[in-house]
Amino acid sequence: MWQQGKTVKTAILLMILLIALAPGCKSAHEKALIEAKSRVGGDPERGAFVIQRYGCGGCHNIPGVVGAGGKAAPSLAHLTNEAYISGTLQNTPQNVMRWIRFPHSILPQTKMPELGIGETEARDITTYLWSLR
Repeated sequence: MWQQGKTVKTAILLMILLIALAPGCKSAHEKALIEAKSRVGGDPERGAFVIQRYGCGGCHNIPGVVGAGGKAAPSLAHLTNEAYISGTLQNTPQNVMRWIRFPHSILPQTKMPELGIGETEARDITTYLWSLR
């Protein structure tokens, strides 16, 4: 009887341990998605769709977006590691969203077009880019 009680206690302890460790089992990509959603507040899946719809990959290399292998503009693969965007603007999610929407207000001579991207779409795009770690 004592042995059976010990086995049940051991099983319960193992279950508690597994539950406690489960959050640590997330992949690096899953963690990056969670962090990006929390920090930026958009939908990264929708962001990837919007990136593709607007044709951003014609100029930029953007991992995970079909057809986004452009070389005319900087790769966005490691955007979060950059200190500045457009050479002068501090790299923050808010500034990336501003750049995506109104690049000519920041750098009038930029080749990046103003595509009429709305605030929600810019947030989703930025969330996707922030998830690329």
